Amino acid sequence: MPTLALLICSNLFMTIAWYGHLRFPDARLWVVILASWGIALVEYCFAVPANRIGYYHGFSGGQLKIMQECVTLCVFALFATFILKEPITWRYLGAGLCVAGAAAFMFVGRS
Repeated sequence: MPTLALLICSNLFMTIAWYGHLRFPDARLWVVILASWGIALVEYCFAVPANRIGYYHGFSGGQLKIMQECVTLCVFALFATFILKEPITWRYLGAGLCVAGAAAFMFVGRS
């Protein structure tokens, strides 16, 4: 499914753009902002086609958004664990269940 693959790539880049700088507390803020914007540009090169392909192949805007949120939570959980060295707690799991429930509501009855 190209939409899902593109959303995963998009979220990998966006997570790095938004949170990767936390590994570099001594970096100047303006450098971090410019680097994040550069990485986010690459993210958009994956996100825009993902949404266009998905939308024109039958997903609604809401379905694309909740799919993106599910991918974001999964990607961030891995990033938090392996890069930020934060443990996955019951809060991550609870949030994941809530997002999965939201996804179920968006996709129930989809033909």
